[in-house]
Amino acid sequence: MKILVGIKRVVDYNVRVRVLPDGSGMDTDGVKMSVNPFDEIALEEALRIREAGNADEVIVVSAGGDECQQQLRTGLAMGADRAIQIKTAEALQPLSIARAFLKIIEREEPGLVLLGKQAIDGDNSQTAQMLAALWDRPQATFASELVLNGSTATVTREVDAGLETIEVDLPAVVSVDLRMNEPRFVKLPDIMKAKRKPLDVIPVDELGVTIEGNLTVHHFAPPPQREKGIMVEDTAQLVQELKSRGLI
Repeated sequence: MKILVGIKRVVDYNVRVRVLPDGSGMDTDGVKMSVNPFDEIALEEALRIREAGNADEVIVVSAGGDECQQQLRTGLAMGADRAIQIKTAEALQPLSIARAFLKIIEREEPGLVLLGKQAIDGDNSQTAQMLAALWDRPQATFASELVLNGSTATVTREVDAGLETIEVDLPAVVSVDLRMNEPRFVKLPDIMKAKRKPLDVIPVDELGVTIEGNLTVHHFAPPPQREKGIMVEDTAQLVQELKSRGLI
């Protein structure tokens, strides 16, 4: 069985994001870029499934320019067998990404597709759901545990009320949450080995994907500065201050 894992190139989560002075986007000049943390967890889970003998091959897929090859190589260094770059100069929205991933699925015929529940830049949390609908296969989102049982998978989901356990038929799309696992540390020998692993580049035009209906963001702005707090002498003064501000 093949497992297909989608990964995205994003600004590293440890970096403080800055807005360009003209508000046209994020300042990425000289900024460290990494694999989206949720996607890294999805890849780790795929590797563990393969190591347990429940899968034969793990393939990482990313959509973007040649710069995303760095993140694909990171995925290969973690242990993925192959990588596929869907080459495009456009910043694709979730629906277009789902359509492109569907074409790769039709070529590779994986038994399981793993994605992060969301990307930390757009925070859309839509690609997995859209992909499952386009593929007409079951979906299990926000997974914190995944157990394969032959032709089915038991998934523990994180929901508002706590945890929910469901069973889905394979092939299926599963999006993973933070508590599923802790990704492995990539070692230097693995990075060197990754350079020899296959990385296929497929222009998005060759997939026959129609890129339409994309949203256009006209302006970016940083969050407002937090107001400076005040020190109070006792509880009575705190209550009085809250009343004066109309908070109680």
